[in-house]
Amino acid sequence: MFRDYPLVVFVVSFAVQCAAAYATAFLRRRGAPLSKVAHSDFAVLLPGSLTLLALIIGFSFSMAVGRYDQRKDYEEAEANAIGTEYLRADLLPPADAGRVQGLLATYLDQRILFYRAREEDALERIQAQTSSLQKALWSAVAAPAVAQPTATAALVAAGMNDVINSESYTQASWWNRIPAAAWAVMILVAVGSNLLLGANEKRAKESTLLILPLIVSIPLFLVADIDSPRSGLIPVSPDNLTALSQTLKHS
Repeated sequence: MFRDYPLVVFVVSFAVQCAAAYATAFLRRRGAPLSKVAHSDFAVLLPGSLTLLALIIGFSFSMAVGRYDQRKDYEEAEANAIGTEYLRADLLPPADAGRVQGLLATYLDQRILFYRAREEDALERIQAQTSSLQKALWSAVAAPAVAQPTATAALVAAGMNDVINSESYTQASWWNRIPAAAWAVMILVAVGSNLLLGANEKRAKESTLLILPLIVSIPLFLVADIDSPRSGLIPVSPDNLTALSQTLKHS
């Protein structure tokens, strides 16, 4: 969808708003002058629509920031789960511990690639590899737990369950986006505000019609940017996972 490309959101929203404003301005020039009653109506409608637009954009911005913070929190939780399980693997017999830790290191690399992937084909390959590694990881801790059902084996198995669950939580947070209905409302109210602005006769120059579309398009671009985990200027970067990978390589 176009909201996955913040720059496209900026260009399209700016163009649509400008078209709305200049279209009504053109129709107003070709029609009869507004009456005093119409002027009084515009004095109420235009500020009201702009206020509503500001509230909707502010609400959507808050939603986007909340989802961005959630994705960052889950990235941190995922790094903590993998790091903890890597340490717990030392409680297993040496052969099993080496296998689990090796698989965790490979799994960690795949999780970093998940955050950095931008193309859909690469993401599908990463997800397939991640699913395969999760099965191998669970088998690696399940076998010792079944062979020797001790409290230590159960602790390691529980830690592996946290690793797998943390990936599911991360994926769910990346799917959790601002609803399309909220975007539709923002665009409709923005277009309506520009229609009212274009119909208003009290302006010094026609070039002033560009100001409102620009002012509105910038926060829409920012909302789309924050709400797009894989694109834009503010992506969700795997800082904690990368730091953990470097720590494990030097340990």
